[in-house]
This record gives sequence, C-alpha cells and structure tokens, in this order.
Amino acid sequence: MARWWRTDDEGADADAQTLETMPIGLVELDTEWTVRFVNAAAGSMLGVSREELVGRSYWEAYPANVDNDFGRAYRRAVSSRRPQTVEAFYPEPLNQWYEVQAVPTTQGLWLYFSEVTARRAAVERLALLARVSDELVGTLDAPAAVGRIARLLVPALASWATVALLGEDGSLTDAGGAHADPASTSLVRRYAAAALESSPATAPLLRAVATGLPVSLAGGELAGPALGSVATGRAREVLRLLAPEHLTVLPVRGPDRVLGALVLGHDRHRAVDPADLATATEVADRAGLALDNARLYEQQRQLAQELQRSMLTAPPEPDHAEIVVRYLPAAQAARVGGDWYDAFVQPDGATTLVIGDVVGHDTAAAASMGQLRSMLRGIAVTGDAGPAQLLGQLDAAMTQLQLHTYATVALARFEQGVDDLARGVTRMRWANAGHPPPLVVHPDGTVAELATWRGDLMLGVDPTAQRSESVISLDRGTTVLLYTDGLIERRDSVLDDGMDLLRAAAARLAGRPLQELCDQLIDQLVHTTPDDDVALVAIRLHPQDRPRPAEAGPRVVPPTAGPDPADG
Repeated sequence: MARWWRTDDEGADADAQTLETMPIGLVELDTEWTVRFVNAAAGSMLGVSREELVGRSYWEAYPANVDNDFGRAYRRAVSSRRPQTVEAFYPEPLNQWYEVQAVPTTQGLWLYFSEVTARRAAVERLALLARVSDELVGTLDAPAAVGRIARLLVPALASWATVALLGEDGSLTDAGGAHADPASTSLVRRYAAAALESSPATAPLLRAVATGLPVSLAGGELAGPALGSVATGRAREVLRLLAPEHLTVLPVRGPDRVLGALVLGHDRHRAVDPADLATATEVADRAGLALDNARLYEQQRQLAQELQRSMLTAPPEPDHAEIVVRYLPAAQAARVGGDWYDAFVQPDGATTLVIGDVVGHDTAAAASMGQLRSMLRGIAVTGDAGPAQLLGQLDAAMTQLQLHTYATVALARFEQGVDDLARGVTRMRWANAGHPPPLVVHPDGTVAELATWRGDLMLGVDPTAQRSESVISLDRGTTVLLYTDGLIERRDSVLDDGMDLLRAAAARLAGRPLQELCDQLIDQLVHTTPDDDVALVAIRLHPQDRPRPAEAGPRVVPPTAGPDPADG
C-alpha cells in the first residue's frame, strides 16, 4: 500500500501513528475502489472493524453510495484529479450525516470524513424555528398559523404532531395535525378530534392544559390496561393504530395562562432526542406568545372600533331632506382609523353635514377623531357660523388644546331663506380643508363639478390660514355626497381614476332611493373589504310646498364668500 509519509522506519512509524490516532476518519481506496486502509476513528464512526473493510470493494461495502451525492463526488475527484467536499446523509444501517473530503492520489483516493449528524440537526432545528417564526409573523390570524405548525414539526422533531387551542369558554378545539407519512395524516386528525370529544381526566392533553406543565408517557404507559388512562373510545382505538412508543404533550403558554397544547408522537422508528424536545418547547413558547399578542391586538382593535362606532351616531331627520350614512371599516385590524361623518341642525334650522379623516390608522387616530368631532359639534351648535368660520374655529381650538394631529374635513351647510323657499331651491354653502370635494347629483343624473382637488390647508398645520367657502343653489330632488378617500382610493390607481368611477356610478344610480344608492355605490366601488376605512354621508332634498307671502323662512347667515352659480 503506497503512503505519502516518510520512507525511513522511524518517520514512517510516526506518520502511521498520526493517521491512526487522528480524530477524523480516514479510508484509503486504491485505483480499483478496494479499501486498503481504515483508521480507528473511521471504524468507530462506521461501526465496523478494520478487518471487515480492508480488502473489500468500497461499492460492495456501501452500496447506497453507488448513485448518491457521496459516490458522485468521489468519481468526480478521481476524474478531475481535484479534491471534492461533500456533506450528505447515508441511510440504513448508518442513518447519519457525514462531511467527506475526497482527495485523489496517484495510488487511488483518500476519504477524510467526520460524522456531523448533531451539527446538522442543530442547524435544521434553527432553520425550523425560523420557519415557525415566519409562519407566525406572516399573518394576523395567529390561531390558523399555530395550527399549521404541526406540518413543520414532522418529521423534523417527531413522527406525528397535533395542535389543540383553548377557547375563551375553556373548550379545546383541534387546530391541526400532521404525520411524517402523509397517508397517515388523516389518522392523526381522527385521533385529535376523538380525543377532544371524549377523554379521561388523566389524559395527558388535559393534564398539560390544566397544570401548564409538560406531560411525557412512554413504553408500558401507552399499552395494555394503562392506555385507558390516556384515551378512551374512538381515541383509544386510533391511538393503538398510531402505536406511539413515546408521547409528549407541551403546553402552549401565554404570559399569564395556558392557550393550548402541542402533542408529539414518536413511533418505534424514531428515538426521542432531548434536543428535539427542547426545540419543540421553544416552538410551543413562540406559538403561545403569538396567540397572546393576537388576543391583545384583537381586544385593542375591538376597543378602537367600538370607540369609532360610538362616535358615528345616527343622522337627524330634517323635514326638508333625507340623510343616509354608511361606514365600512378597513380589512386590516391595524388600520382602525380616524374617518368620521356627522350631521346636525344648527340653531337657525340649517342642516350641516361633515366628513373628515384624521391622519393615521390606529387607536390614537380614532381617539383624535372623537375629540375633533365633539369639538366641532360644540362649536357649531352654539351659533349659526358658516363652514369656513367653523373650520377656522376648529383649527384654532386644536392649537389651543395642543391636539397634535392633522385632519382633512369637508363641511356643507344647507340653508334656505324666504326667497330660496319661494324659488324651491336650497343653498349649499361648503368649505374644504384638504378633503375630496362634495359630489352633487342632480335629479336628471348630471353630476356637478364643484371644485378641483385643491382645497384649503388641512387642519392642524396653520391655525391662522385663511379659509374660504363656496355656495351653490340646489333644486329639490338633488343629492349631495360627502365621502372619505377610502371610497375612491386604490393601491393600483390614482385618486382621479377613483373619482371618475364615483361620478359615473352616481350618475347611473341617481334615480334610486337614497338608501339603495349608498349601498350600491359601496358595492360597485369597494369590491372587497377595503384597505382603508370608508365613510359616506348623503343628503337628498325633498320636494317642498311653496310658502304663502306672509310666511317667513328660517333665519340664514348671509354668504361670506364665493358667488352663487345660480345667480349667473
């Protein structure tokens, strides 16, 4: 057998001793792929004696390597005369991962190798934890994500796995299950469902949920009469078919309570590795944290929505008009926001409509919305100020009270003097603080262009900013729409496109009853649950009897700015 070491006796003995005692395995093959040398480390890692291998064909000794990553790397090293490194898994009877460096020589091939199963398992466990984290953080539906975790755990940590979640009422529900053999997954799901239907008080799942501590059973505890304390009825029958050699139940815990349990089954082909159980415990802890965060987040979302909805009260029912309001919350829980509408009657009898949107989509935005809406109401009902004056007073109040927020608002006031009543018209006086303009739909379906997108400065920027208002005369039967940008804004289009769609839909629906018109507008413009809140307030002017000359109409604040288009 040819060697690279020195030829003098003393040097050769030293080199041979070095190869024999080095901690990594060494197998030498000749040009015919016959094993010529095996050191002590190699024999130990391969579980064979030197005598069993030396003189045998390598391919005969390890037939799985004929056509796998190892064999391909060895032949590549020989043909290219270049060293090759490969890391792969060798199946039965070794069932281990090895890292091999194949070094070609003039006499054949030297294989230096180490068994790296533990290192590989550690890397895979870290990768598994990363996948679990991705699953949990990639969705707002934490319970569904936790249920999918079972698929990630097999076969990495167990032969099969199930997840059960604890509801607010204390009942357990089956959230998911999986088996290393996909054909047996249905069996796992049958066991999980049956175990929740009927289980003895001593069942490991119930014990883990009740105590918050892991429960582990093995061997005789899962066979014979002892099985009756684990499962009963159909669950017991299915568990016999699954035939676990080891059963572990890990509680899924939040900071202050148990939220469910993770069940791991190991059959006779899969030994229980303490490192795997430690990883599974980490998975259960991460699942518990995700579930608790989702629970707290849902509570916050519901609180914000209730706050928001409590502010969006029913509109008044004036004699001269019909008012309809609609509100549709955003799809994402995180986008509870500051959209609002309002409608009220001022002391002089004029009806005022408001639509607004506080910057932001969170609980703070909803709270700011409530403050602004209440302040505007308080300011408006103490007098008969027009839209521009009301917005200016609200902006000043925001600064004085140090409300550090921004909002867009459109405000329209519907008023009628004696002359207006005699002519059968109503004046709409309106002002805009950075909000989409009102849309006027005449009885014949034509849509009035009230203004460009440019409005006055939004509220919260400069309380000294001058605010203007416009006025238009409206015939009986006219409809006016005020809305937030959620009705017309889409991620894949610009606001102008959404505005065009709104105009076209409003024209088509002009003859419909006002309730139906509002519902159809939302159905046609908001095809799914919206990305942003949608608020809509609409008013339709009723036909009126003309007054007799002696009658007097309600007092009206005279126009402060803007011409009346009806007056030419």
